[in-house]
Amino acid sequence: MSAPFVVSIPHSLGREEATRRLKTGLTRAASSVPVLQVDEERWEDNRMVFRLRALGQAVAGQVDVADDHVRVEVVLPWLLQRFAEAAQAAIRNRGSLLLTKRD
Repeated sequence: MSAPFVVSIPHSLGREEATRRLKTGLTRAASSVPVLQVDEERWEDNRMVFRLRALGQAVAGQVDVADDHVRVEVVLPWLLQRFAEAAQAAIRNRGSLLLTKRD
């Protein structure tokens, strides 16, 4: 198994609001990317554990929600390692959009 990559996304929403937004975010994000299929999404307090498939490969990770940031940790199989940098950028961009405070 390969080493995980970590993305930290700052926010100013507070833990409760950030968690609320994220609870619908993974399935919505996966539905907009045809090569992703969510196999599992399980919340344990402020942590989401997930498994999904990308291009037929299993991907696992977790999302930890804090008061001022979200930490996403993803383990890619070696076949998808070449896409790690693009995946990090996509997670950071989509997460920032989801966690941007709207007045």
